[in-house]
Amino acid sequence: MPRFLRLTLLALLALGGLLRLLDLTDPPLDFHPTRQLRNSIIARGIYYDLLPNADASTRALAESIARVPARYEPPVTETLAAVTYLAAGGESVAIPRLYGTIFWLLAGLCLFDLARRLTDSPVAALLSLAYFLVLPFAVQASRSFQPDPLMTASAFIGVYFLYRWSESIVDSQPPRVSWKFAVIAALLFGFAAFVKIFIGYIIGGAAAGLVLFTLKGKFWHSPQVWTMALIMVLPAFLFYFTGDRGNSTEYITNWSLDMLKLIARGDFYTKWLAFLGSLFGQTFIFLSLAGTLLAAPRGRALLIGLWAGYLLYGLSVPFQMYTHSYYHIQLTPIVALGLSPLAEAVTRRAVGEKRIWQAALTVLAAAVIGFQAYVARSVLLAEDFRHEPAYWQMVGEAIPANAKVIALTQDYGYRVMYYGWRRVDLWPQSSGLMEIRGNAINVEKTFAERALGKDYFLVTTFSQLDKQPDLKKILDGYLIAAQGDGFVLYDLRP
Repeated sequence: MPRFLRLTLLALLALGGLLRLLDLTDPPLDFHPTRQLRNSIIARGIYYDLLPNADASTRALAESIARVPARYEPPVTETLAAVTYLAAGGESVAIPRLYGTIFWLLAGLCLFDLARRLTDSPVAALLSLAYFLVLPFAVQASRSFQPDPLMTASAFIGVYFLYRWSESIVDSQPPRVSWKFAVIAALLFGFAAFVKIFIGYIIGGAAAGLVLFTLKGKFWHSPQVWTMALIMVLPAFLFYFTGDRGNSTEYITNWSLDMLKLIARGDFYTKWLAFLGSLFGQTFIFLSLAGTLLAAPRGRALLIGLWAGYLLYGLSVPFQMYTHSYYHIQLTPIVALGLSPLAEAVTRRAVGEKRIWQAALTVLAAAVIGFQAYVARSVLLAEDFRHEPAYWQMVGEAIPANAKVIALTQDYGYRVMYYGWRRVDLWPQSSGLMEIRGNAINVEKTFAERALGKDYFLVTTFSQLDKQPDLKKILDGYLIAAQGDGFVLYDLRP
């Protein structure tokens, strides 16, 4: 690859890394705070459990609070962060962001080489990588403290090695080479599915596409295929379907089976596509689909498998497809890779043009990349959440230690639990999700059940209280133990 293109590759990686390091120490409230605070709470519990000289009461409280969030997947990213907290001498929001950035850049390197192999064009591969690195949504999502960045990076590094496996088989390379690629791909796929099982749809689609392209009907007789399948499936199967499964079964029931009725509604698909457009740009999505159809046979088989896996994944968790942006992070490398065949066609056409038009096209590409990078930077710097920890510490100090509290509050109570160091049980919020599930609150009955044995009722989201006038009427009958800017603490004690 020419020196200029190598320098461009390094510049893109540097740009992608620097964007993700902006506002590095801002509290993790910029992107899906509920999910990031959940991971922060669990990581803190692990950290205090590992900390040799931790105060016993602080350790007990951290572990108690860490037991509140539902466990839908193994605490891989949380454990990694907690161990690094030990080495760093304390908790830091920068640590999980640094890990997310590293994972994404490693995946970007593999995406670049995969796109280069798919198109035989380093320039097209660089354009694909640029989309992957500077897309504003991807910049935010890939540095967030949740399992999805690690899941996505592991899966698509695995896709790269699976593609190398296919090349080695078709090119009749020595068996040790194909075995090496097969085992590496399978280990990465198995790890990705262990981190978060929903990636299984996409890695399954990728594996099906490339295996069928490479071996056709002979795959039944391939020991490499069966070895890959076993390694891919076993870790996730052992965690999610045997032994202590945490809340994974509850999640499948509440968020998948209960929501399947949505896929029969026509507006579900329009909402899904509109939501994707807001994250990836609808033009880029359709261009990526067009690139899928125009790709070389092996690349087309891979891309069709990836898109099919994503479609099945979306149908299995329909509510999240138009409400939860981080559920689409794994689509980023798919869209980026699908763009590479079209980028190849453009660059091939540009080769025959005069230098001035080639230069103009280069300037245009640089301007688009620069603009997207500027938007990503602006999104990260648009809000400053550094005042939030002190506020929630104040709320926590208003609640007596060891008090039993029920709360109508933001983010499943994670803000007051993480920053305020107070464990709370939740009063259900009024939302459209309850309507979809057909749930309705019998306020008097629910209050009698949930407030039983509680000392206080904390309210920090008054818009929710206004939506539940029956609850407001009940609380008006109790004395106020404490109140301040944005919160009221009702005394439930007799």
